[in-house]
Amino acid sequence: MALAALVGGLLCQAATAVEPGGAPAAATPGAPARVFVITLDETIHPVSARYFEDSIRRATDGQADLLIARLDTPGGLVTSMESMVTAITHAPFPVVVFVHGAKAASAGFFLTLAADVAVMAPGTRIGAAHPVLAVGEMPEGSVMNEKAVNDLAAYIRTIAENRRRNVEAAEKAVRESVSYTEQEAKKLGLIDFIARDEDEILARLDGVPIRRFQGESVTLALAHARITSLDKTAQERFLSFLANPVVAVVLLFAGMLGVYVEVTHPGLIAPGLAGAVCLLLFLVSMPYLPVNWIGMGLVVLGIVMFVLELKIVSHGALTAGGILCLVVGGVLAFPSQPGIPGAQFARALIFSIAATGAVMMAILTWLLRRTATLRKVTGVEGLLLEQGTAITDLDPQGQVFIHGEYWNARARRAVPRGARVRVAAVDGLTLEVEEVSS
Repeated sequence: MALAALVGGLLCQAATAVEPGGAPAAATPGAPARVFVITLDETIHPVSARYFEDSIRRATDGQADLLIARLDTPGGLVTSMESMVTAITHAPFPVVVFVHGAKAASAGFFLTLAADVAVMAPGTRIGAAHPVLAVGEMPEGSVMNEKAVNDLAAYIRTIAENRRRNVEAAEKAVRESVSYTEQEAKKLGLIDFIARDEDEILARLDGVPIRRFQGESVTLALAHARITSLDKTAQERFLSFLANPVVAVVLLFAGMLGVYVEVTHPGLIAPGLAGAVCLLLFLVSMPYLPVNWIGMGLVVLGIVMFVLELKIVSHGALTAGGILCLVVGGVLAFPSQPGIPGAQFARALIFSIAATGAVMMAILTWLLRRTATLRKVTGVEGLLLEQGTAITDLDPQGQVFIHGEYWNARARRAVPRGARVRVAAVDGLTLEVEEVSS
């Protein structure tokens, strides 16, 4: 039995795409095959690529015979997709990509075609793999657009050719953003078959030769396979949560608000600590997001201008500059492309903050200007034009009762005791008054 298990472990070091005409290899008797299942139901980014590559390493350590990747993605970053494709083609065991849920678009299309076995569930779709810029817009017909399209078209051709799939249909998905249903993909030879779940996949692959990327074939006995699910680690789940433009924007604004409160109210501790943690988490999320740092810098500058408006009377100039920076920064900071979920909402969030800040600063500016036109009622200025009563005769000096207080006073013209007087000027602790005629 030990020898049989050893032989089985050696046989599963091959790799991918079902080849009906291949010569079947001898099935491994004895121990059941080890099948590992992972789930990729998010945008393809560095965190998902890390999870995928770690899963292949964990499956290798577990002496896997087969890996099934459940895929449901709108697409993602080319660099992450390329590293995942490389992981598939170099895996020591066959990899099945099972499109379930809704779709495998853009980067997901490349992963599906790169698999040793490509399977789709009923009601799913693949394709729409035309390249788009992660940040900004890619003008149609530009040299940059042409280079990107040609590069990815060549990439999908070499994948399809090595996997013996329909090269023409695969290239159309890249050049023309064509999408295919599961029936169309099966008919065109983009996938191997359609299945409802993992059990049906294993039943279809049991005893069937699977052609690997390098050309060799492996046949697995999957009738009594032992299935193990490889979930994300706590760290990978946390990083996936941070790799969201909306979360990044909220962390940025919350962090700057906390630091501002701590600076203006020293000693509170909690707001400053919370703000620092939010800013650190924001910095952690940045490597996993397609962020334009110039745009993000403008967003930060806009927030700084709003804060300065509260400290410096600029008559609205800083507010206008802050709004402009937030709007332009929001446009540049995150893409509006469909392959980056949350990006549009993140931009809308930045715009809403800019609009809210504009309204608040407009109200504050109006209140400050209104306050500046009001007569002061405290201090020396508050005594001017105040009226009171002469307690003694003023000829020219005496005492008056004004503003609820007794004051030394003098008058240019004699004022009788009991007469109403008005403050004309203040000289230290002496008031210059004049009689108020009836």
